[in-house]
Amino acid sequence: MKIENTLAMPVPSASDLEQHSDLEFYIATKDDFEEIMSISKDIYGGLDYLPSRFESWLKDHNRTIILARKEGKVIALESVCIIDEGETVLVEGLRVAPGERGKGVARVLLRFCSQYIKSKYPEVKVTRLTRDDKLGPRDFQKYRLITKQGILLMRFCAEDLKQRLQQILSGLIDMDAKLNPPPVLLDPNEVHRIFLNKTVINEVLANKTIVQDWQPFKPIHSNLEVLLKKDIDWMVDSMKHTSVASLCTFPFHIPIGEDWYYLNIDIFGKDVSLVRSQFLAHLKRHIENLHGHVMCQVCMDPALWETMADFCKRLLEVELVKGYTEQCVVEADMV
Repeated sequence: MKIENTLAMPVPSASDLEQHSDLEFYIATKDDFEEIMSISKDIYGGLDYLPSRFESWLKDHNRTIILARKEGKVIALESVCIIDEGETVLVEGLRVAPGERGKGVARVLLRFCSQYIKSKYPEVKVTRLTRDDKLGPRDFQKYRLITKQGILLMRFCAEDLKQRLQQILSGLIDMDAKLNPPPVLLDPNEVHRIFLNKTVINEVLANKTIVQDWQPFKPIHSNLEVLLKKDIDWMVDSMKHTSVASLCTFPFHIPIGEDWYYLNIDIFGKDVSLVRSQFLAHLKRHIENLHGHVMCQVCMDPALWETMADFCKRLLEVELVKGYTEQCVVEADMV
């Protein structure tokens, strides 16, 4: 489906017009999958989530996947999703073909997406996105920082970690049980009760934001309904007095290689003992069903990163892929 020509090239600068006047914009369909994958090689260091989510994105009535084509070939993609009861557009999934990178294609596509959203959803007030810590002064001239989490990225062989957990987990649980109750896995009704609680929103979540595998949401009923349709485990330390809450996205295959999986855990709260307990509980729930290699990303309060990294290296004996980095949620007003 070709998008209407009235929105085809909202590009004010003469240089952009001259360089990118041959771009055409289309809404993606299932037939575009192979072309999209062909421009996505090595994106996100092999941790690309799109192969596992593309089909569900196409079915999401609040989402539009926009392609930029040049001479009939897909050279760029961006996804825009309406959240927060229609007030916010979540921008994610940006990718540009290797041969077109550094030429301003992403800037033109993002500008087009903004114009498209303003035309189709005039009630949208804010653009929100999540970035890593490669943000510079120019980014903060455009965006305001909402919150940030420390990223702990590790990799391990599932079979090795199963054995390691069997050796140490019971001892760690016994130690923690003297101070903390075991984590509580929530059902859908409990998710609403906990994550809409004002104390949890104000004191536990990252600046009143639920971040689920790089997707930031306000803690409101409609957003919880969206999240509850996903394969996610929700966990807290206590139903009555919640200090730490976490979401674990079910593992899925990633294109880094055969038998590679990605496991993402988002943890909110500042008590490192409770954070560790929920991290281990999520690992225990999913590791038994995994085989091969796993890339596990845990996002947490930045102040806890060093302690958790040391715990993972020394006791779990996993390999840290990189040092400290940050996940930044930023937003800007629609203009």
